[in-house]
Amino acid sequence: MGALYVLLLAFLIGFLAGLRSLTPPAATSLAAHADWLKLPHLLWWVGSLPAAIIFSLLALFELVNDKLPKTPSRTVPMQVTARAITGGFTGACIAAAGAQGVVIGALLGIAGAMAGTFGGYHARRSLVKATGTPDFVIAVVEDLVAIGGSLWVVSRF
Repeated sequence: MGALYVLLLAFLIGFLAGLRSLTPPAATSLAAHADWLKLPHLLWWVGSLPAAIIFSLLALFELVNDKLPKTPSRTVPMQVTARAITGGFTGACIAAAGAQGVVIGALLGIAGAMAGTFGGYHARRSLVKATGTPDFVIAVVEDLVAIGGSLWVVSRF
């Protein structure tokens, strides 16, 4: 697998973290647990059963919480920060699994998370307005993109 391809995947997993901050870590942890991703010793814990369970439960909670009317916008500082952290984390994991540097993977994951956070926010608002479809429906489509995209990225190894 080429270095550029791996780094593109690190950016993409970060982008998906911008859509749903906890779905990419859950997919990454589950993939590492299933031995799809071979992570270096420093990241051994990501593929542990407790980590896979915790990340998966957190991701499920986020998928439900996103639909609630009181949930803050993903563009508020706390949400942006969470997406940067999970994008950087998953970008580093993807880069490490592809034998690339974790620092560049983390940086690309953060950049992807910022693109996904703000691009996803504007795309969702625009789709709701342009189609007249309820926000909930577009949010579910966004969930499916985040889940499917994350699983696609971690299955490339």
